[in-house]
Amino acid sequence: MAEIKVYGAPWCPDCRRVKKFLTEHRARYDWVDIDRDEQARVDVQQLQNGGQTIPTVVFGDGAMMVNPSNHTIAAKLGLNLRAEREVYDLAIIGGGPAGLSAAIYAAREGIDAVVVDKSALGGQAGATQLIDNYPGFPEGIGGADLAARFIAQSRRYGVELLSAVEVRQLAIDEEDVTLSLSSGQQLCAAAVIVATGSSYRRLGLPGEEELTGAGVHYCATCDGPFYHGAEELLVVGGGNSGLEEALFLSQFADRVRIVEHSSALKASPLIQHKIAEHPEFTVHTNTEITALTAKAGRLHEVTARDAVTGELLTWRPSAAFVYIGMDPNTGFLQQSLRLDQWGFVVTDDMLATSIPGVYAAGDVRAGSTKQLGSAVGEGITALIHARQRLQRSGVTRTLGINA
Repeated sequence: MAEIKVYGAPWCPDCRRVKKFLTEHRARYDWVDIDRDEQARVDVQQLQNGGQTIPTVVFGDGAMMVNPSNHTIAAKLGLNLRAEREVYDLAIIGGGPAGLSAAIYAAREGIDAVVVDKSALGGQAGATQLIDNYPGFPEGIGGADLAARFIAQSRRYGVELLSAVEVRQLAIDEEDVTLSLSSGQQLCAAAVIVATGSSYRRLGLPGEEELTGAGVHYCATCDGPFYHGAEELLVVGGGNSGLEEALFLSQFADRVRIVEHSSALKASPLIQHKIAEHPEFTVHTNTEITALTAKAGRLHEVTARDAVTGELLTWRPSAAFVYIGMDPNTGFLQQSLRLDQWGFVVTDDMLATSIPGVYAAGDVRAGSTKQLGSAVGEGITALIHARQRLQRSGVTRTLGINA
């Protein structure tokens, strides 16, 4: 049982916001739908001395919050929200594998660095159920476990880590780069590494945003357990991520329906074989999701179109999980860095961007392989080039890279 309990309803936007924040920061919680649980309504009124405002969040120590802001929740969770200083040798934007790898090497080099992540440290890897292609783990390793190891190693070297803090803007000030943070702070750094990664792409359908967290999800590991005992769950996307998450979801539902818009699944043969040998999976190719219908604030029905026959298909899964690719987290860079037509950061062979002193690494970079192992390598490579720049400018003492 989780230490946090969230009372709310599917139609409540702030309830979805709180759930999203807790999920992003991998804080385990129990969701109590007051529309379905009459006793829960009574509990909320008792907690609020007669009030009935949602969301109501109750923590393991007995603390209770009514419609708390993300900042208030972050403080309660003990997240580090403010940088210790205003000036650093190096600022790393993004606390996923690329960013944390750069931070670990920076700390070993004696470079004064800070990591700023708008979400949870560990990146997308931390939300992956099982990673079985990262060297050194012959049986695979859970994404949350691997992320925890990256974070622990960073802290061992004394890296300053900020989470739930967003970089709003980059600006050049003579030879330094200024970062404007959502906390109101401004940080100045002689070099910056952008390692913000990417996020799961949305379907782009009407009502999708309102249904996010209310039957439409992008992380099976985070939200799948809420659907234990479901008759049917739906997965959109036939690549590795989609099929891996479908396998994970099969432990909670009687049936898992997989929908892929192209003519064939794109996942590796090994994962496809696992799907094919289990009867609880139904696969639809050449099929595109065309509509999401809500009822009482929750996903009620999914409509799809068979591209071959033109037939319209309708299903009523308990939830839909979407894995149709990734979009780069570069919204805050639109006016500062050169991006390609898809929004990825353009770099040269040394991972340098269009702004001197700013480098990019990992999934956010145009031309990257979008693989965990290469993201780690790119983070280290970007750090080496950033270090060379710092040495040339005389910002830090000259140190050799330690293997």
